Amino acid sequence: MSKRIFDNTEVAFALKSNSELNRAYYLFKMIAYEPLVKIGKWLTHFAIKAKLPVDSLIRATVFDHFCGGVNEKDCLPVIDAMYSKGVCSVLDYSVEGKANEAHFDDAMQKIVEIIKFSANKDAMPIVVFKPTGFGRFYLYQKKGEGKAFTSEEQAEWNRVVGRYDTVCRLSKEKDVEILIDAEETWMQDAADNLVTLMMKRYNTEKPIVYNTLQMYRHDRMAFLKKEHGIAKKEGYFLGYKIVRGAYMEKENDRALELGYNSPICDSKLATDVNFNTSAKYILDHIDLISVFVGTHNEESCYLVMELMEEKGISKNDNRVWFGQLYGMSDHISFNLSELGYNVAKYVPFGPVKDVLPYLIRRAEENTSVSGQTGRELTLLSIEKKRRKMLV
Repeated sequence: MSKRIFDNTEVAFALKSNSELNRAYYLFKMIAYEPLVKIGKWLTHFAIKAKLPVDSLIRATVFDHFCGGVNEKDCLPVIDAMYSKGVCSVLDYSVEGKANEAHFDDAMQKIVEIIKFSANKDAMPIVVFKPTGFGRFYLYQKKGEGKAFTSEEQAEWNRVVGRYDTVCRLSKEKDVEILIDAEETWMQDAADNLVTLMMKRYNTEKPIVYNTLQMYRHDRMAFLKKEHGIAKKEGYFLGYKIVRGAYMEKENDRALELGYNSPICDSKLATDVNFNTSAKYILDHIDLISVFVGTHNEESCYLVMELMEEKGISKNDNRVWFGQLYGMSDHISFNLSELGYNVAKYVPFGPVKDVLPYLIRRAEENTSVSGQTGRELTLLSIEKKRRKMLV
């Protein structure tokens, strides 16, 4: 298999106008400069607190590049355009930082609306939510540590379980797959157990409910094998989104502060090996486990493509999906789709000010991931030159 598949910039940026291509280029140029990202973060927070009219500026730049819109219907032009190139959308309600019962009920209702909105639309076969969108972090942590709940906490936890059950049951009814994100390790045990419970209930004919494995954790392969053994014995299907992970600095800092061994692999190489091993294990057991390969890493994508070919798994087999974030790695998403693979972009949406924490995190992650921004800039430059040659 040629390792030049992702170099086709004409396919990668076919949906971008010249002005959108320029915007992406200058946006990644800014993100590549870490001090500028820090200054931008401070200025953005200041502008919001001072109630300056910055919504239109944010919307026209970073928001429109990384987000689909302010609500589901606002995302439709983006969804339709990407699907014209065979790339599906995973609507991701990216409002963060609220933690009360009213917010959790609202978040659940929003996922219910998205499931109904996605039903019978080939362009939107998958939805997603975060565990802490449905319940307090502290509650997950206490549950995972095996500490006794007060009667009030037990009632609160029962409501969390009820929210999961509502959306997972509806997902099965509407035949829309649901991805449940992973978060910090010290709350994840309770979330894992809850997702496994949902799999037992609703993955009876095929995978509907997917958990997320952050493969920068050195214990996730053992977890995957254990869950596989249980599912095999009890007769239900498994679905997993595999990612490298999103909380490394926080995890390492907490481990150092509290004096326990970090749950994070000791090197980037070890994480890469862990990720690729999990992909191979799942493809070896594709009869029972389906996978959503969430990665911006080209080598991991090539590996999965090669393994699928070796094992005779068709490119459009619904048990294997590739996924990237909207606004990033178009060279992977659209070239994979062009070749006939199942591809879905995470499409964040929400009110501009409420989505700002997400946008700031995206900028910071792009700055910290070695090579990511440079690769984006190189490809955007190549496409800009290609278009000038055609004029």
